[in-house]
Order: sequence, then structure tokens, then C-alpha cells
Amino acid sequence: MINRKIILYCLVCLFVMGCSNDDDDSQDMEKPSIDMSGSNAFPQNCIILYRGESFPFRAVFADNQELGNYNIEIHNNFDHHSHSTDDVECDLEPKKIPVKAFVYNQDFTIPSGQNTYQANNEISIPSDIDTGDYHFMVRLTDKAGWQQLKAISLKIKDRN
Repeated sequence: MINRKIILYCLVCLFVMGCSNDDDDSQDMEKPSIDMSGSNAFPQNCIILYRGESFPFRAVFADNQELGNYNIEIHNNFDHHSHSTDDVECDLEPKKIPVKAFVYNQDFTIPSGQNTYQANNEISIPSDIDTGDYHFMVRLTDKAGWQQLKAISLKIKDRN
């Protein structure tokens, strides 16, 4: 009888210990953040950029634990679709069909162990692409897989 009680007690203890999760405090349950509001941040919503020129991308990324990587995408908005991450609406040119729209899609790695990171990339705009309305999108992913999206509208024109 005593052996059964000891065995039962050990099984209950193992069950309780197996159900506890020592990692509860370290589980990342928060999305990272993208700050493009500082005085050094670029580009800003509704900005005009020019064919054949380069521009900087500057933003501050943060996460409660550890950042992972980010992606920058630029695509045309000739059909006036929306990504709705900014409440400022820019004036749009008339809808049009793309002939040679600018498409940019690049992944960037953030060094391991970072919970803040200052992104600084140079992006070149080809001189032979369609002018008009474009979206500039940043996707930031932390090490746990949470993702944040920031989308702004901009125009690409010819410099007069």
C-alpha cells in the first residue's frame, strides 16, 4: 500500500512539473515596431522622388526581445489600391496601366541579439521606369515571427 502511494505521489509530481512552463516569461507575444516619424526618417508619406536618382531609407526598428529581418517593397499604385497603414491621403494622379513600373523587393538581415536597430539603406530608382503613384512598404519581423507593416504613398516623377 505504501509503495502505491509513493508511486502515485511521484506520478502526480511528474505530471505537475511537466505541465509547468519555465519559458512563460521569455515567450515573445508582441509585434515589433517601425518608427518612421523621427527627423532623420525617410521617406515620408506623399513625398516626391525622381527617376534616375537614389534616396535613403532610414527608420528605427524595435522589439521587446529580438529583431529578425526586414523587407522593403516598392510597387506601383496606378490602380489606386490601399494598404491603409497611414491615415494621411495623398493626391493621386489619374489611374493608368503600367508599361514599365518600378518594382523593388529586397530582404535585409538585422544582426543577431538586437532589440533596436537603425535601418539605413540606399535605394536607386531606374531612369526608365513609369512615373506616377507608388507604395513604399516595410515589413519588419522579429525572431519569434511577429510582423509589423508600414506602408506609405509616394510619387516618382521626372526632375525638371
